[in-house]
Amino acid sequence: MLLNYYQCTIKMKNLLPEKTVERLSQCRRVLLNKLDQEKEFIFSHEIAKLLHLTPVQVRRDFMLMGYTGSPSKGYNIKKLIKAIGYTIDPDESQNAAVIGMGNLGKAISKYVEDKREFLKIVANFDVDEKKISKSVAGIKCHHIKDLSKVIRDLDITIAIITVPANDAYDVKELLVGNGIKGILNFTPAPLHVPDHIYLEEFDIITSLEKVAYFVKEK
Repeated sequence: MLLNYYQCTIKMKNLLPEKTVERLSQCRRVLLNKLDQEKEFIFSHEIAKLLHLTPVQVRRDFMLMGYTGSPSKGYNIKKLIKAIGYTIDPDESQNAAVIGMGNLGKAISKYVEDKREFLKIVANFDVDEKKISKSVAGIKCHHIKDLSKVIRDLDITIAIITVPANDAYDVKELLVGNGIKGILNFTPAPLHVPDHIYLEEFDIITSLEKVAYFVKEK
């Protein structure tokens, strides 16, 4: 009943705000840790403390996905984890590829391995002949010239870009032209994509400068 309830509820909803999806993902990670500690229930103020949020924000996010807890016990952790999964996880498994097998690309391939059943990195790409056909975390590296065929054969819908900034635009154009639906850009080069493609950009330097600023202010 829980599965059917959430599937029906979510289908009637509009897309959640990006920040809400981000917080729900972070929330699930801390809840899984609590579950490992054999904790059964948790209150919103406990979750808020773990995520550096306010209890009001935590409750608001849960309400957006149609989930409420018990005033006396809080939230059942197992049921809350399932509810988050029904809300933010895709209906079918999605395959991803890493473009650029430098140190960052290799680290991402290793880190993502077995993190989520519904999201798998199934291919890596590079232009360095020394890296072609070699594997990282069991994932084969292909030459970028074979990208079209590999994307089609392995049904890849998501790409993670970790190439040098100067190459980011050309890689993006190649991905867009081959039907990629989502891009995670780890380069400092800002990218623009068509409306039907979802783009997430992460600039490590900007994040470091942000941390440095607040360290200075404190």
